[in-house]
Amino acid sequence: MVPMISRRRLGKAVCVFAVLADTQRVCVAGGAMANESSPDPDALQIAYPKTKRGPVIETQFAVSVPDPYRWLEGDPRTDKIVAAWIEAQQRLTADYLSNLPGRDVFRRSLASTHDYERLVIPQKSGDRYFFTRKAGNQNQPVLVMRDGTGGERILIDPATWSKDGTVAFAEWRASRDGTRVAYAVQDGGSDWRTIRVLDVTTGKQTNDAVQWARFTQIAWANDGSGFYYSRYPEPGRGVAVDASLVNHAVYFHRIGTPQADDTLFFATPSKPRRINSAGLTADGRYAIIYSSDDLVHADVSVVDLERRGRSPRPLIQNAQDRWSVIGNIGTRLLLMTDKGAARSKIVSVDFAASKPAFIDLVPEQDVILTGAYIAGDRILATYLVDAKSEIRRYKHDGTADGLVKLPGFGSVSAVFGEPEDREAFFVYASFNQPNTVYRYDVASGQMGAWVTPKIGADLTSITVEQRFFQSKDGTRVPMFIARRKGTSGPVPTLLTGYGGFAISMPPGYSAMLTPWMLQGGAVALVNIRGGGEYGAAWHAAGRGLKKQNGFDDMIGAAEYLRASKIAPPDGVAIYGDSAGGLMVGAVVNQRPDLFAAALPSVGVMDMLRFGKFTGGALWLGEYGNTECEADFRNLLSYSPYHNVRAGKPYPAILVTTADADNRVVPAHSFKYAGALQAADLGPRPRLLRVDTRVGHGTGKPTTKVIEEAADMMAFVAHWTGLKLP
Repeated sequence: MVPMISRRRLGKAVCVFAVLADTQRVCVAGGAMANESSPDPDALQIAYPKTKRGPVIETQFAVSVPDPYRWLEGDPRTDKIVAAWIEAQQRLTADYLSNLPGRDVFRRSLASTHDYERLVIPQKSGDRYFFTRKAGNQNQPVLVMRDGTGGERILIDPATWSKDGTVAFAEWRASRDGTRVAYAVQDGGSDWRTIRVLDVTTGKQTNDAVQWARFTQIAWANDGSGFYYSRYPEPGRGVAVDASLVNHAVYFHRIGTPQADDTLFFATPSKPRRINSAGLTADGRYAIIYSSDDLVHADVSVVDLERRGRSPRPLIQNAQDRWSVIGNIGTRLLLMTDKGAARSKIVSVDFAASKPAFIDLVPEQDVILTGAYIAGDRILATYLVDAKSEIRRYKHDGTADGLVKLPGFGSVSAVFGEPEDREAFFVYASFNQPNTVYRYDVASGQMGAWVTPKIGADLTSITVEQRFFQSKDGTRVPMFIARRKGTSGPVPTLLTGYGGFAISMPPGYSAMLTPWMLQGGAVALVNIRGGGEYGAAWHAAGRGLKKQNGFDDMIGAAEYLRASKIAPPDGVAIYGDSAGGLMVGAVVNQRPDLFAAALPSVGVMDMLRFGKFTGGALWLGEYGNTECEADFRNLLSYSPYHNVRAGKPYPAILVTTADADNRVVPAHSFKYAGALQAADLGPRPRLLRVDTRVGHGTGKPTTKVIEEAADMMAFVAHWTGLKLP
């Protein structure tokens, strides 16, 4: 049965707006009591903590820009005033959320949607398979080894590392003979890593320890003598670890030696802000080095490890396009690129030639190439067809060889195969199917689930459809809508998207959003410009000076949901994290009338200073540089922090961030929340929730994921009118 939409009473408020000496007190419009044991959130007076306004005003290109909450950029670990402000915000938010009756409903539902066995694609080393498995509601995955007979052994269990589950298992790689595993440890959500080594035979950790790794791969040498990894220099005494992220470099660590003896393998001292990472081809012959200024485009260098000297040889320089090495067939390297092919293509080059020349192997198709992998005597290429996944087969000479039939309407997120092996693995998911690892026999074409996850929720009740709408400039934009079967008439709808860094958002399983659908709401996933759903042109149309296009797409989606009666007029909530959090903040400022509630999570909210924090300078190519006048004016025009507009009713807003996020530092959310709470934006609440000992998302314990999601879902359920049991 489709739940009815509760009609909130949004008449006269029961108190007047008043600014007191130590608080900003507003009243939320009154409504019926939620239950007899707790007050109705609509009737609560919200006394926002006092957020002092500083005198900072900076002038650039003849534009004076106030930054009254600059002081909130202080480190709460050392700045007692900032710490006290956060504590006051936390008390307010916890008190408000405690009165939302839907939290327990969502907490129980979230526990069920997280209750399934999650496996990553197995890595085959010798006759052993290595993979991570996370059963049910475990906080962290365990590393498992399965031998050729089918016997399994747990190698690493992070549950023993910390009481609160915030010390996590991150990047890992088994040596080629399967005798050792190098793995990274992530503490409290930080992007920093410590890499350690496990002896698979004994199950004991060696004395090897590599610190200050960040943005790293782990690539074992063919002979197992050591591995390549990336790190920053150790910060000097008294220097904050995130103060200056420069001189990222690739090193080689030899097993059994101290880190001080590690060999510098590749660096770019003339371009100190570059990110440099290295991987090896499947046969271990070639080291492939990527060097990037913006996390999208990268120069490529290659080292032939079978030759003396082992000096890097540039293959791609001054990259203005996207390049990635698929693998090699002898001395012939296969690459994927969008150079001269907006939807991408596969090329080959003989690296042994004196003057290597690129030759088209699989030309650009009418759909978007997202990945390619060599498995046995075939190339498996993944494509997006209107944002849905498809796998096409090709012979090594580029001849088309049919399709891999996928289970249904969803996405393929990863593929693993090797040239000498006839089996391949891939991960498939959809709104109504959790991530499932499939084994595919390249020779016979037979496919089956390697492990079929059992889940504690009924996903068969969810149906998925795709629709298209026209954005402001007439562009046709795709959107997936998922909801319970049999739903008729408008229901509260959670709208989400990303739109950045050429990252595509095909339909996939979300343990966080599924409870919303199970409780009767709809989820709308929009493939806005700035993503990679239609190739390089789609990305370019939503980045830099054209960033507004992505916001227009999201606004157009909200208008479509209301006009087509998928959602009621006051029943749309908007959610996004990271670059998606930026999208939420910008769109809410521009069209607050479209939304009943908003969930900007770990968002980039100060677009004039993002480049000054940790790795923010890496995003200049995506967003723009404030040193350029055109970029400055564009960034200022949509920066969420700078464009909060008093005098218009805003939706209810719950800003979420984490104290240990050193990718998008929490100061973005602090300053944005301060601006929201200071402005006259109508009666709905504007709250800040700060999680502790977690970062941007990776490595977050399941318990904390569920608690945060329950708060978020209950908040938007209340304000969109989703009626819960």
